[in-house]
Amino acid sequence: MSDTQPHFDTLQIHGGAAPDPATGARQVPIYQTTAYVFQDADHAARLFNLQEVGYIYSRLTNPTVAALAERITHLEGGAGGICCSSGHAAQIMALFPLMMPGRNVVASTRLYGGSYTQLTQTIKRFGWSAKLVDFDDLDAVKAAIDDDTRAIFCESIANPGGYITDLDAIAAIADDAGVPLIVDNTSATPYLCRPFDHGATLVVHSTTKYLTGNGTVTGGAVIDSGKFNWSASDKFPSLSQPEPAYHGLNFHEVLGPMAYTFHSIAIGLRDLGMTMNPQGAHYTLMGIETLSLRMQKHVENAVKVAKWLEADDRIESVTYAGLESSPYYDRVARICPNGAGALFTFAVKGGYDTCVKLIDSVELFSHVANLGDARSLIIHSASTTHRQLTDEQREAAGALPNVVRVSIGIEHPDDIIADLDQALNKALA
Repeated sequence: MSDTQPHFDTLQIHGGAAPDPATGARQVPIYQTTAYVFQDADHAARLFNLQEVGYIYSRLTNPTVAALAERITHLEGGAGGICCSSGHAAQIMALFPLMMPGRNVVASTRLYGGSYTQLTQTIKRFGWSAKLVDFDDLDAVKAAIDDDTRAIFCESIANPGGYITDLDAIAAIADDAGVPLIVDNTSATPYLCRPFDHGATLVVHSTTKYLTGNGTVTGGAVIDSGKFNWSASDKFPSLSQPEPAYHGLNFHEVLGPMAYTFHSIAIGLRDLGMTMNPQGAHYTLMGIETLSLRMQKHVENAVKVAKWLEADDRIESVTYAGLESSPYYDRVARICPNGAGALFTFAVKGGYDTCVKLIDSVELFSHVANLGDARSLIIHSASTTHRQLTDEQREAAGALPNVVRVSIGIEHPDDIIADLDQALNKALA
């Protein structure tokens, strides 16, 4: 391949992949192995000292999983990355090198319900905390940052409403505070949005969703831009000072732009054990090969369905950012130049009970707690994914009682619309 950077469509097939040197296999093999034979004692020592890159034990790295991490890193334009067992695991992995007891993260109120609970409840068990604010209120974001803040967290296209975050503005605030911006890019994928181009430091993914694209396996990824100066302050001692959990190695001093990635492998995956299995990685590698084609179809269908819903008298409102009526419409060309995604919500006249009847009446749509499948998916967030939140939290997240979330698939748009039409008729009968 030439020295010029390949296009996205090429990288999604060839990134991180080469013919297998042992067999010549063209597709990345599934390396179903636990451990790897060392050449000799010195070779083993070099690997454990991070003096040489290689494979030790599949809780840390595995050739199939490493190929996936490299492919996603290429697509995001990052320096390095790791894959793990789920999107939720990726979020903990992303924070792990940065946080200590007493430290906090400033996060958007517009988050997937599970992420909301993870940040407001689960991380307390580590002695961490989160401050959730409206990321459209930049002054509120600035005000929430204090001396103990170690990261800012948001979603590029927020679940469930499909809101688009002004990443440039949030990144500027993070830079001024000297902390990394972590962006969950699951709903957008790197085909629609590349957060590093807007100043983000780290990107996380639930690879379960659009990257795999067929609802078969769970997985997560953390990608590092390689551009953050971890030694600019004393806020990140695990990266900028001798790390007692790895025989005193100063990761940033020794590994530079790859410090965060190697810390995540050598300590994060080693001790937390949030490992991705090689078969799951293989499914996702195959899914990514058609990512751009699928995302184009997802977006094309979402625009048609959202416009139809917006014009329907049975619908109160539609949150899709690809509609000109959306307050986020102007951000699409700047943040997500290839489209506003395929995830959004709509409010149904009739309230909670009508939404439940609608869910029970669909035939083509699948009622599941997932998104990013090739199939069109539907769920009532208030009674499921956001059920654990308070009324105020659900309102802030866009999961009101009369609101339904849809993930528009790649079926024919007329069939998608026909299914919603008949289900609305039954729900409002």
